Amino acid sequence: MIRAEGAIPMYKIKLEDKVLKYLPLVERVANRITIKNTEYEYGDLYDIGVIGLIDALQKFDASKQVPFERYAMIRIKGAIIDEVRKHAKLSRYKMNSINNLYSAKQKLEQKLKREVTDQEISEEMKISSTQLNEIYENIHYLAGISLESTIFPQSDDFTLEDILEDTNAANGEQNLLQQEEKQALIIAIKKLNQREQLILSLYYEQNATLKEIAAVLDVSIARVSQIHGKIIIKLRQLIKEEMK
Repeated sequence: MIRAEGAIPMYKIKLEDKVLKYLPLVERVANRITIKNTEYEYGDLYDIGVIGLIDALQKFDASKQVPFERYAMIRIKGAIIDEVRKHAKLSRYKMNSINNLYSAKQKLEQKLKREVTDQEISEEMKISSTQLNEIYENIHYLAGISLESTIFPQSDDFTLEDILEDTNAANGEQNLLQQEEKQALIIAIKKLNQREQLILSLYYEQNATLKEIAAVLDVSIARVSQIHGKIIIKLRQLIKEEMK
């Protein structure tokens, strides 16, 4: 059959139709990326996400019995995160503030033998509550760019989404240390309170946006990012204790 000049091949039409169908997935993922101190605007992230979607459509293997939406969101997020990582850097001052917060919290809890309050942390660090909340927001941002390297500075080979989705999944390619880290993360999550586990589940398992989580918790979007930052600190500390 001779195709008329200028006609669009059928496989391209099908691909374009599928891209249009799943564009809401790109929008959802792009909305979850906190844009802070980067060279990217929302439109840039969206465009990068579309490339990730096309890649997912071309590489998806239905025989593996994984829902396409789940697979596509991972590919879309991966494409966006890989690009943002190239330019998304926290200043040395902000990184020092985060490390100082880790140290202050650990020092106080070792001394008081209990979980400490934000006020106690602020007093220990000699900063205001507003400054402390800014540090929490920076941790939320850092975790959004690379959660694994935030709670496991030397590891970036598995995701919290994997843990929440299937705690029994085994991966023969991971070495012993990674298996220990994964197990420690599972145990740490179980030690969180119900509200903290809900936030992690909404954000990482159900892919809810900060706006949607804020509506569930009846708090502001900024407050959600602060709470998420605090959860990351708590997870990091619980994991450290578990792996001693």
